[in-house]
Amino acid sequence: MDTELLKKIIEGALLAANRPLSLEQLEKLFEEGERPDRGAIRDALKQLGEDCEGRGYELKEVGSGFRFQVRETVAPWVSRLWEEKPPRYTRALLETLALIAYRQPITRAEIEEIRGVAVSTQIVKTLTEREWVRVVGHRDVPGRPALFGTTRQFLDYFNLKTLDELPTLAELRDLDKLHPELDLDGPGEGVGGKPAVEEEAVESTAPDAGEVAMQADDVQPPEEELPRNAEGHTLQ
Repeated sequence: MDTELLKKIIEGALLAANRPLSLEQLEKLFEEGERPDRGAIRDALKQLGEDCEGRGYELKEVGSGFRFQVRETVAPWVSRLWEEKPPRYTRALLETLALIAYRQPITRAEIEEIRGVAVSTQIVKTLTEREWVRVVGHRDVPGRPALFGTTRQFLDYFNLKTLDELPTLAELRDLDKLHPELDLDGPGEGVGGKPAVEEEAVESTAPDAGEVAMQADDVQPPEEELPRNAEGHTLQ
């Protein structure tokens, strides 16, 4: 098949699909007798990517396949086409998502142990409804708690091809910069030193994202607080 025609077919499919298309899906566009080999499809995709140079959009490979997308440099202007603002997410939700991404598979109890606060059911529900995380198995311990991991939709949303493209834990210092479309509220905290059950889209004082990232490699149970007398002094 002529290379230029192949490029036009792939370009049209990507524009019409409104979602990433994998190599397998692109191959299915063609009948058996006319189907180009995968190498030819890859070459056409590479040329399409080069054709986007200097334009306001780019061809990007993410977890689910290839897609055309607006470049980040012009996103602030293009986003004004949509009057509806993106959902607001708490720092607690993003920290929970980060722990799942870096420590997967991980249980809810392990997340709570690292963060020092209880993970609300609403946070887990929101992450699963967005299809960013899913249950990938169960820990072989009493109670068989669910193990959480990320999905291809997570990779697509955060513009990643694989988990290897995630920033290192040392680089993960500011969750506000994790994705420009995420609108974070401030943090929540517990009262009287007790763990707080965090709710989505409410203010909270969660620990700094960098601290959570570093704790992910060194999980220690919280120290037991000593009792205090009426003057606030600890009792040995």
